[in-house]
Amino acid sequence: MSNIPETGRTSRVQIRLVVIQILVFSLLLTLGGRLWYLQIRNGDQYTAEAKNNHVQQVVQPAVRGSILDARGVPLADNETRLVVSASRTKLLKMADDGKAVLTRLAGVLGMKPADVIAKVRLCDAKTPKPCWNGSPYQPIPVTEDATTQQALQIRERTEDFPGITAEPTAVRSYPGPGGVNAAQVLGYLGPVTDNEVAKSEKTDNPLLRSDQVGRAGLESMYDQQLRGKSGVTRYEVDNLGRVIGKAGDTPAEPGSSLVTSIDSRIQAITEKELVTAMKNLRKTYDSVTHSNYKADSGAAVVMDVHTGRIIAMASAPTYDPNVWSGGISAKDYAKLTKTSSNYPLLNRAIQGQSAPGSTFKVISTSAAVNAGYAPDGGYPCTSSMSIGNRVFKNFEGESFGDISLGKALEVSCDTVFYYLAYDQWKKDGGNHPKHAKDWFFKTAHQFGLGKKTGIDLPDEVTGRVPDRAWKQAYWEANKDLWCKQGKKHGSYVEQIEYENCTDGNQVRAGDSVNYAIGQGDTLLTPIQEAVMYSAIANGGTMYQPSVGKAIISADGRTVQPIKPTVAGKLPDTKKTVSYIDKALEGVVTSGTAAWQFGGWPQDKIALHAKTGTAEVAGKQTTSWLSTYTKDYAIVMTISQGGTGSGGSGPAVRKIYQAMYGLDGKGKQDLKKALLPKPQTALPKISKDGTIEAPTVTAYKPDSKPTLPANGSEALAATTGRRD
Repeated sequence: MSNIPETGRTSRVQIRLVVIQILVFSLLLTLGGRLWYLQIRNGDQYTAEAKNNHVQQVVQPAVRGSILDARGVPLADNETRLVVSASRTKLLKMADDGKAVLTRLAGVLGMKPADVIAKVRLCDAKTPKPCWNGSPYQPIPVTEDATTQQALQIRERTEDFPGITAEPTAVRSYPGPGGVNAAQVLGYLGPVTDNEVAKSEKTDNPLLRSDQVGRAGLESMYDQQLRGKSGVTRYEVDNLGRVIGKAGDTPAEPGSSLVTSIDSRIQAITEKELVTAMKNLRKTYDSVTHSNYKADSGAAVVMDVHTGRIIAMASAPTYDPNVWSGGISAKDYAKLTKTSSNYPLLNRAIQGQSAPGSTFKVISTSAAVNAGYAPDGGYPCTSSMSIGNRVFKNFEGESFGDISLGKALEVSCDTVFYYLAYDQWKKDGGNHPKHAKDWFFKTAHQFGLGKKTGIDLPDEVTGRVPDRAWKQAYWEANKDLWCKQGKKHGSYVEQIEYENCTDGNQVRAGDSVNYAIGQGDTLLTPIQEAVMYSAIANGGTMYQPSVGKAIISADGRTVQPIKPTVAGKLPDTKKTVSYIDKALEGVVTSGTAAWQFGGWPQDKIALHAKTGTAEVAGKQTTSWLSTYTKDYAIVMTISQGGTGSGGSGPAVRKIYQAMYGLDGKGKQDLKKALLPKPQTALPKISKDGTIEAPTVTAYKPDSKPTLPANGSEALAATTGRRD
């Protein structure tokens, strides 16, 4: 029996009750505070989140706008294909998650069951592609190339294919009117990434996970305008994902169309003449390397000299842009990216850079005149020129005596430009420059070189002007390697590295004379050449090149022109520009290109040109031909293609002949002329918003090279002229 007094027990019980009451009150206070925080303080936020948890979106893709040529001919469009899709929501309600249905579907489509099942799984960090990156409530495309028979089988046997649909759907296509390719100009579409979706959330047209966006070319540059806005239908679902009602919808807005300055007829001719020239060169013997020319890649640009608008742009090798439609296969992607393909995804007109050879001499002429050298002064065109212990030769020892700068351009005399560059190098202080004027480097920058032209195509490269700043930066980046590998009495390469170790940051005499004829470390792109030769043609104005001409809304009511933009002026007086212009006409009538343009109607269509044959270490020479008339500039280059006139001359002539309606003898028929003058008007827009387009017939090039009016097969195959 306890000896504890009754009063003591009562006191302890009371204390315990008080503690319990305090704990209960504290818990109630905490719960009340949390309830206030959830329902009052952040009530609206959690109400919205709870609502969203029970609303799911189904996206209706917007019809993508077309990419049209200057006359309204579709270059990129949408075609109706039979698309077979699977409803993941319905498949997951089945006992086996729909695997039996997908296996039967694979049998109908002629696909592997594993491939079909993979296409309907959701993408995450651990799931390899193929997988679905869109909403799980969205119908997931299994194939976009179903046949009519396959679609009928699926629709007639709905009991065997629950959750599977076969419907006609708009899919991006590249119709290739008249045999046009233009793959690098047009670009292609690809699925969005999670990062792109996140970055677009605060824009006025956010991306959805199921969207396709432009990945190259015009598709990428004008993606915002072409894409439109996807429609969204919102469904209420329960906690098991079952649809219980419709919560509203936003209709899709179709994308605008892009009218380009490309003329599909000229584009087709330019592409095919470039390819034909390369094929012919591979059958032509190179007496220097004692093998046929490899002609492994090339590019061509046709530009309106008054606006900078691109009428045609070709790049070789190329590929079929339709391989990207519906998603490119791993096999096709490997073909496009392996080394042996020579990288057809590159647009060599804006991404291919190489030494320009003698086409650079227009810049050297401008630099010389601005430096104070008399244009008509008598400059010795000798067979060679010695500088230090090195001899710099003119091609095949040619010698023309004392000639003017204009004549030096016409006959492409290297030694005249060697002399000018060397003399100016000495005036600038030689190896110890003080306040160097650097006219030759300065003029190149003033011609727009060493930077992007600003064309409305992605991933353009800058080329290179190897001026003093570049030499210093390049030396600092490589001097440790040069000093380690260089040897005073080693191989030729080791001796060069030995010299570069100590003074590789200097602009030496040899650097200057090589630079003056477009050799050495100088790099240009075809689009840069087109800009500068167009500027000479129009009297001195450099335009920012452009492909886009106008953006037209889907209903045709809103037209947004893309106006030409002036990028700068040549650093020359009108007199100097006129002087260079006259010399470049002489290149065609009696200079290095004359043998390819015999019989040309110079009195009616004055043609100007500069040939270039650039030497590349370990490879055959690069062919360059830059030309213009009063309206157009055409530039063509072929890697390992021989001389400028021999490699590119026949193709360039045929492009001009087609544009102006000329036959091989120079007789003009305007009825056959495809584009005797640049087109300024936009295509006609119908009341319903559709754009009228003419039919385009395929161009068939002549496989034989164009011969001079008094030439022969032997003359056409020769590479006897350097330029």
